[in-house]
Amino acid sequence: MASKPSIPKGTRDFSPVEMAKRNYIFNTIREVYHLYGFQQIETPAMEMLSTLMGKYGDEGDKLLFKIQNSGDYFSGITDEELLSRNAARLASKFCEKGLRYDLTVPFARYVVMHRDEITFPFKRYQIQPVWRADRPQKGRYREFYQCDADVVGSDSLLNEVELMQIVDTVFSRFGIRVCIKINNRKILSGIAEIIGEADKIVDITVAIDKLDKIGLENVNAELREKGITEAAIEKLQPIILLQGTNADKLATLKGVLSASETGLKGVEESEFILSTLAGMGLKNEIELDLTLARGLNYYTGAIFEVKALDVQIGSITGGGRYDNLTGVFGMAGVSGVGISFGADRIFDVLNQLDLYPKEAVNSTELLFVNFGEREAAFALKLLAQVRSAGISAEIFPDTAKMKKQMSYANAKNIPFVAIVGENEMNEGKATLKNMESGEQSLLSAEEIIRLVGNGTRG
Repeated sequence: MASKPSIPKGTRDFSPVEMAKRNYIFNTIREVYHLYGFQQIETPAMEMLSTLMGKYGDEGDKLLFKIQNSGDYFSGITDEELLSRNAARLASKFCEKGLRYDLTVPFARYVVMHRDEITFPFKRYQIQPVWRADRPQKGRYREFYQCDADVVGSDSLLNEVELMQIVDTVFSRFGIRVCIKINNRKILSGIAEIIGEADKIVDITVAIDKLDKIGLENVNAELREKGITEAAIEKLQPIILLQGTNADKLATLKGVLSASETGLKGVEESEFILSTLAGMGLKNEIELDLTLARGLNYYTGAIFEVKALDVQIGSITGGGRYDNLTGVFGMAGVSGVGISFGADRIFDVLNQLDLYPKEAVNSTELLFVNFGEREAAFALKLLAQVRSAGISAEIFPDTAKMKKQMSYANAKNIPFVAIVGENEMNEGKATLKNMESGEQSLLSAEEIIRLVGNGTRG
């Protein structure tokens, strides 16, 4: 007997209902991106490993899915190298390509390759899957979609302000209550500087970024493992646990970081973003959070993360400014800032809170029952009329018992059924049944269009 098929851990199939929900997410995000003047691009699923490696830190490099070269990938590898069983070294020999880890690095590569065709500042968005060789768990998948928006070629902090407005608009449309957390890598660099550990900025940010997940004690233990002194760890405690309003935190930081030019620059940038947004009437809370570090090495300025308030799940949106990302591809001096919506986590949140509009999930609005050849021919004409009016409709393809056809409508949550028999054909109409109330009416095509359109779209 053939073995039961399966899919790789950390990946999923999506049913028609799930795809309708996912498309609602993608379409909502896409509409908001367009509202703010962003244009769509796409990049290949696989990139050269030379493009990807070294852009995400050591931890990120370990999570890259590598693609084995085609043909004789053992050529050029000695027996000694094979017998060494050094996985990393061997992979570098017979893997030249990898699946993209995120959309930002491929975007930076795109900007460098297409610089002569691009008008700067360039506002692009991208909605595509990415892959990470991570341990699958709730809310964390090996294959998942990101919905990115980036602006490159502009240093203006108005870009950060607009990105936060986009975040607020998207989650307001979804009906998800969120807290938008912001910080600045310059503030974190300033903190590392004043505690005497400027060269350990990456170790410090990677550790404190885990505060929510592993707690303060374990963060401190990780800092010790990285060789950060007890004196520095002690100085760090009141800073990362700073409480109060955004204004209180900024005022305290101005004093704490008075000896750090870099740190004060980060405070100034954060103050501008927060004060500008304060007058924009955001519907969601925005908070300066000094424990927010974002584990990726390429951020250089403002950093963002979004947490859902009514569901226990990780970050559902993140991003930041990366002044020197294109520099690694030979194009210096191009500043960029971007955000990424985690579509898969948003999908889980919307499911848990049951926030999908009914019309977003129910694809077919009207089903025509099929009683036979003559009735079907008449129904097809009505079907063409309702489809022309923009109503999603179908006819049951086979002549079958009424019970079977009604069961089909119920299984697909189709709200209206049109019945065409001898009487209906003589009248040039159809009997429309509301599947929820059970009410039936003999109606013309125009009346059906009006009633179904109102009934399914509120």
